[in-house]
Amino acid sequence: MKKYILDTAENRAFLTELQNELLAFGVRFPAPDGTSYYLGSDGAPMTERARETWITCRMAHVYSIGSALGFPGSDALVDQAVKGLCTVLYDYINGGYYPGILPEGVPLPEKQCYGHAFVILAACSAYLAGRPGAKELLDDSTEIFLRKFWDDDKGLSVDTWNTEFRRLEPYRGLNANMHSVEAFLAAADVTGEEIWRKRAGRIIEHVLNWAEDNHWRIPEHFTEDWVPDLEYNADKPDDPFKPYGATPGHGIEWGRLVTQWALSTFRDAPEQAEPYIAKACRLYEQAIADGWNADGEPGIVYTTGWDGKPVVHDRMHWTLAEAINTSAVLYHVTGNPLYKEHYAMYMQYLDETVHDQVNGSWFHQLDEHNQLKETVWPGKSDIYHALQSTLIPKLDPSVSVAVAVKRGLYLEGE
Repeated sequence: MKKYILDTAENRAFLTELQNELLAFGVRFPAPDGTSYYLGSDGAPMTERARETWITCRMAHVYSIGSALGFPGSDALVDQAVKGLCTVLYDYINGGYYPGILPEGVPLPEKQCYGHAFVILAACSAYLAGRPGAKELLDDSTEIFLRKFWDDDKGLSVDTWNTEFRRLEPYRGLNANMHSVEAFLAAADVTGEEIWRKRAGRIIEHVLNWAEDNHWRIPEHFTEDWVPDLEYNADKPDDPFKPYGATPGHGIEWGRLVTQWALSTFRDAPEQAEPYIAKACRLYEQAIADGWNADGEPGIVYTTGWDGKPVVHDRMHWTLAEAINTSAVLYHVTGNPLYKEHYAMYMQYLDETVHDQVNGSWFHQLDEHNQLKETVWPGKSDIYHALQSTLIPKLDPSVSVAVAVKRGLYLEGE
């Protein structure tokens, strides 16, 4: 069907239909204080769960994009989320942002790089949308990140402090660094300060070296001295943020971010981008070889061992979203028809299996038989990954998503 084929009018119409449905699904996220509820399977707030900073940031980001798209009510939703980030989620005593708020209003402990990276992303997008308070949020979030999470000597982000910023945990991880790259590229595009793109590049150089040394399966967890800890969480393989082994979805996502960084960094010297794009292709192809249809059923397994064999067979929706994104980007950059074929395969799987055509949004977790499972991701927490995958296939791959939408940097279709 043509609606699955990249760059066709039918596919673009399908993406727009999904995009509008997702934006409509997520509108009930704000709590009265502006923090984001975790959304249930039908989009209703799960009021019994903590209201987490990373979800609040993602919702600020997606509705900032919604504002540029003309989705009704987006500005007010962004303003709510910005309010939450600047008030109850902000630690006025120690600085920085709490990981979240419990239902009774008590802040969660620690200060996490992962959440702070998303604050930068949210602030960039809200600032781009012209929302009040966004510039102050951007200034504060970048200042605290550089002071507490960015290790300029290593060229990497550290992971977790205690609440008072007095004790830094020895754990180092690439999930937070991946979203640091995403945030840094957005900051470079929004502010024009190219130092952010250079910081992203320093992280990327490390990641590509580690991947190349490990058969293109990216180590996720490290010691304090940045030595890969390949057995980390072997007793908790399905952890939602720090699972054991290789995470094919992250290999795919890194492939797209490396490509974005290379295209934007070497805009005037494309031959210098080519080696990085070739490595991005290797990351994507290894992840798909390991993860897609690995057990006889369509979908991308959550994790594999270092031999490439599945460990956690569940399919998480975000891995599919990133496969849609990266296959489209790599096709547009390289012209390799394999990536276009992959894109159509993913879109068909989305339409037939992962898209919830009754309640809206995407099923967040399916088992190895593609049946609904909610052990790791009950409900449908947010719309960030899914919404971006309705846009990235149509946008300039060298520019951050919110910026490309705001500036109308759409690729030509057939």
